[in-house]
Amino acid sequence: MPGSELPISGVRTLDEAERATRDGLGIDTVRADDGLCAVTLAERAARRALREAGRDARDLGALVVVESRVQETFLSSEATRLQQRLGADAALTFSVGGLGCVSITPALLTARGLLAADPSLREVLVVHGSKPAAALRYRHPVTVNGDGGQALLLSRDGGTRILDIAQVTNGRYWDLFHVDYRDRPTAQWREECTEPRTYSFRLAMETRNRLATLLDDLLRRNGLARGDIAGFVSQNLSSGGFTFLEESLDIALLPACRDNLRRYGHLGPNDIFLNLRTALDRGELAPGGLAVLINVSPVAAWSLLLVEAGSPEGTV
Repeated sequence: MPGSELPISGVRTLDEAERATRDGLGIDTVRADDGLCAVTLAERAARRALREAGRDARDLGALVVVESRVQETFLSSEATRLQQRLGADAALTFSVGGLGCVSITPALLTARGLLAADPSLREVLVVHGSKPAAALRYRHPVTVNGDGGQALLLSRDGGTRILDIAQVTNGRYWDLFHVDYRDRPTAQWREECTEPRTYSFRLAMETRNRLATLLDDLLRRNGLARGDIAGFVSQNLSSGGFTFLEESLDIALLPACRDNLRRYGHLGPNDIFLNLRTALDRGELAPGGLAVLINVSPVAAWSLLLVEAGSPEGTV
C-alpha cells in the first residue's frame, strides 16, 4: 500500500452530519499520497506482481488496465502510458471500465476471452490504480476512498483459480453518483449522490434481491450448495454494508474484509482481491477451498466470482 496512514479524523467532511456518518463507517485509517497518480500506483503493483511471478514485462502477451475514475488529461491513454512505463511493448494493451468498482469483472471476462481465443497467449496482466475522483475522500453517505494499486497475473493454470463469473447491470441508476467537474476547480470536485433515499432504500433492496438471485444461480450451475463455500468476500465500503450483506444473503464474510476496511477504507475495484489475498495469507481459506467474491457498484452493477483458493503465492 502506498503513502502514509491518514486517520479517519483527518478526512474532511462538509458538516457535522456528514462527520457523524463518516465516523460510523468502521474505517480507522486510509492510505493517502497526493503525489502519486493512478498510473504510478498501477505500475508499482504491476512490477511487484511480475517480480513475484518471475516474469518480464517484455514477454507479456496482453495488458488490460481497469480505467481510472478520472484521468489526469483528456484524450491521452493511461493504458498505453502504463505499457510504455512497464516496457510491455509486445503486449496487446487496452482499458476497460464504466462500472465503477465492478469494472474488475469485465476485465476478468476480457482476460478469459483472450486466453480462450489465442492458444499462443500465455498470460494476461490486469492492473488498476485506485485514486478518489475528488479531492474530498469522503463519499457521503457511503465510504472513504484510499489510494492503492493492484495487479493480477492470469493464465490457464495456477494456484488460485477463477471458476465462474456472474454479472448483471441496471441502467436506471447510471447517474446516482457523479462528480460535476466542468468549469470547476478540482478542489471543488465532489462525489455526490443525486438521490440519497434511492441509494439507501430502493437500490439497497434491489441489491439484496439481485445478489440473492445471482448467488443461487451461480451455485446451481456449478452443482454447489451454500455449505460447499468455505468463505465469502466483499468489497470494503462500511461495517454497516457488511452487516447488510451478511443478513441479506445469510452468510458470514471472512474476517479479512473488516480488518482491511479498518486499515485501508475503500479501494474501488481493488477491494475484493485485496481481501482474498489477505484471507489466503492468514489461512482463513485453506488451499482447495471455495470462495465467493461479492462486488456491487451504485451505477448499478452487481457481480459474483467463484474462486478456488490456492497458495498465497499462486498465480490467479
